[in-house]
Order: sequence, then C-alpha cells, then structure tokens
Amino acid sequence: MLRYLKCVNKHPKRNLLVELYMYLNPTKLLLTCAILLVASPVLAQSSNKKPNVNQTPNKTPSSNPVPASVSPSSDTNTDSMRPLAQPESILNYQGAQQIMQDANSAINAGKYDVAVDKLQQARRVFNQLSNFHLQLANSFSGIDNKIVEAQRQSALQTGQMRDEATYQLALVHRAQNKPELAVPLLIQVIQSQNPTTDLGAKCYQQLYELGFVSTPFSTNPEPSASTPNQ
Repeated sequence: MLRYLKCVNKHPKRNLLVELYMYLNPTKLLLTCAILLVASPVLAQSSNKKPNVNQTPNKTPSSNPVPASVSPSSDTNTDSMRPLAQPESILNYQGAQQIMQDANSAINAGKYDVAVDKLQQARRVFNQLSNFHLQLANSFSGIDNKIVEAQRQSALQTGQMRDEATYQLALVHRAQNKPELAVPLLIQVIQSQNPTTDLGAKCYQQLYELGFVSTPFSTNPEPSASTPNQ
C-alpha cells in the first residue's frame, strides 16, 4: 500500500483514496472504501433512471358525480304529467269552456265574426269529445261497467255543451241577419236534444220566429176537448 501511495504521490493529481489516507487511519479508510463501492452502483442507477413520461396521473374524483338514474320525486303531482288534463289544453272540457267564454265576450263586444269563429271551434271540440267518450263507453261495454258509466256521463256532458254552442252560433247568425245559416243549426239541436227539452223548445221557438215553421209548440200542450156522449 505504501508503495502504491508513493507512486501516486509522484503524479500531480491525487485521487480520493489518497486524500482519505492522509486524514484517516487504515481501518477507517477500508470502511470508507467499502461504503463507496457499495453505494456507487446505486447512485449510478438512480442518476441514469429516466422519468416515465407516459405515466397516467391520478384522476381526481369528480365533485359532482352523474347519477346512474334519476328517480321521480315522491311528491310529484301526477296531474302535471297529463297534458290533456291541463286547463290550457284544447281537447278537454275546461279548454272548450274557455273558448265558449271567449265567444261570449266577443258577442258582448259586438264582434260577431270573432264570436262565430270561437263558437265553431268550441262546437267542434265538444263534438269530438262527445264522440270519443261514447266510443270508449261502447268499447268497455260488458267489460267494466264503471268505465262505461263514467264515459257515458262524459259523453252526455260534452254533448250538452256542443248543443249549447250550436244554439249560440245560430243566434249569432240571426243577429247577423243570416237566417239561412241559423235554420240548419237549430234543427240539429232539436234532433240531438228532443223537442221536449228546454234547449230543444228554444230552438223550435227560433224556427217559429224566423218563419220556418208556422205551428207554435208548447212543452205543456192543452188537452183536446172531448166530445160529449150523445
């Protein structure tokens, strides 16, 4: 070792081992060399290790996860999910009644053309509703009496409003001095209602006042005089 150190001292540059030998005793020098020999491959490997650029970063969980399915609220009003049950719908009783109210407002304002258009629309809607309910009643005949009765009542109710709209339309045509348009409407109501009903009797009275019929009609006719026995 001394020979080696003498050879090294001849050179201008000193390596690390020589420097350590000058300050440490031989035992400490051997331990230091052993530590350097063990640590040098690890340090070389760590220094040559390249970062993985393809490494996928950890994904942060979303603060607002999307639910798999949305369940309806328990307090949701089922009527709001039925479009034809809404008052603004045309194809229902309340919607057609609103059209009738608009027609009456037009009549009071003297806007007969607007009233005619509204009454024709209301008459058409009520007629459709009456026919639809009657068809359903016939379809469930012998199957479900509860549905049959409910649909017949609805057909009767909407049919009554259809005849009311038809009668009002005939009166508007009479106010427009168009009796030729009023007569067929009045006869339609009589056929639907029966002359003995209040609305049927009113329609016949209109026909009498227009001159279409010449025989008056009363819902309570006087009994004919009986011939005394001879």
